[in-house]
Amino acid sequence: MTTTSQPVPLWAPLYGASIGQAWTRFWKKYATFSGRASRSEYWWWFLISVVIGIVLEIITLAVSGGTGMGRMNSDGSMIAPNAGAIIMTIILIIWGLGTIIPGLALLARRLHDVNLSAWFIFIGLVPFVGGIILLIMAILPSNQAGQRFDRPIS
Repeated sequence: MTTTSQPVPLWAPLYGASIGQAWTRFWKKYATFSGRASRSEYWWWFLISVVIGIVLEIITLAVSGGTGMGRMNSDGSMIAPNAGAIIMTIILIIWGLGTIIPGLALLARRLHDVNLSAWFIFIGLVPFVGGIILLIMAILPSNQAGQRFDRPIS
């Protein structure tokens, strides 16, 4: 007799998520700040995001001649960026704007999974230590008391 495992509902955290599942759930829960996200969901997305960001930056530097958007002549005047640099910079901006809300939503759900309020995201605004504190909070293991943040969809 074989048992078929039921898929984890979208409102529930997916423990042991694969990289593909983390990618899919990130986009499906684009602006969902309620519920919880497992460590694997959060950290797979974090890895994907960093890799895509680095690749886009490398391409931008490659098409702009290694100087990014602005270059200076020997006399100190600015050289206009080439079309490739402008296009890649626009792509980088679109990527950043397109992922900021779902990234914050994922972080909120991750904080919920460790039984913390999503308002702790604002600790990230504290200079120097805020990001480190958020990093530590995101690393913490799941806490069953975080189920209070679940809102099953009927």
